[in-house]
Amino acid sequence: MFDARPSVSSETSGEFVTLALVKKTQGRHGEVAAQVHSDVPDRFTGGMKLFALDRLQSPRRELEVEEIWPHKGLLVLKFRGVDSMNDAETLIGSELQVPSTERATLNQGWTYVSDLIGSTVFDHGREIGRIEDVRFGAGEAPLLIVTNGAGKKFDVPFADAYLAGVGVAQRQVRMNLPEGMLEINAPVTAEEKQEQARPGKKRKK
Repeated sequence: MFDARPSVSSETSGEFVTLALVKKTQGRHGEVAAQVHSDVPDRFTGGMKLFALDRLQSPRRELEVEEIWPHKGLLVLKFRGVDSMNDAETLIGSELQVPSTERATLNQGWTYVSDLIGSTVFDHGREIGRIEDVRFGAGEAPLLIVTNGAGKKFDVPFADAYLAGVGVAQRQVRMNLPEGMLEINAPVTAEEKQEQARPGKKRKK
C-alpha cells in the first residue's frame, strides 16, 4: 500500500541521521537558526546531544542543546559552550545529526526518506530511474538524486504536491511531476558540456 505522507529525515550514512541543517546565526550569544528535516513532533529537546557534521571538515562535533524555540519557520538552538556569534558562525552549513540507533519510531504508514535510497521512481507511471542519494538544504523539500539506466541524473523534489505514493516494501516511489521538470532539473553531463563548448556551436535561446 502506498502512503503519500513521508516523514522527512535523512540518513547521511548507516550510522547517523540528519535532523536539521544550520542556516545562519541568530542573536549575539551563540544561537543558530536551523531548517528542520524531521516531521516527528517534539524531536528536539533541551539537554539532547546532537552531532554537527560539516562536510568540508571532520570529525563530527558533539553538542548539547541548552535552549530551543521556533522563529520564522526555523528552529533556534543554543548549544552549551557556543556562547558568541563567532562560535556560532563555525556551525553554519552543518548538518545536525543523531546516531541511527536514536532514530525516532514513526507512526504506521510513515517512512524515512533515506530508506528510499535504491527505490525505483515513476513519473505518471513511467520509470525514471533509481534513487541514488537524498539531499537537503536546496529548498523546502528534500531532493531525490535519481539515476536512469543510461547514467543520467535528475534532481527530483520529494514534495507532497508531486507525490502519488510510496511503497517501501515494493521499493517504489510514484510521482506526478509537472511537465518539463525533469529536463530542467537534470544536471548537464560532461558530454553535454563538451558539446556546448565546441567552436561554432550555437546555443538555443
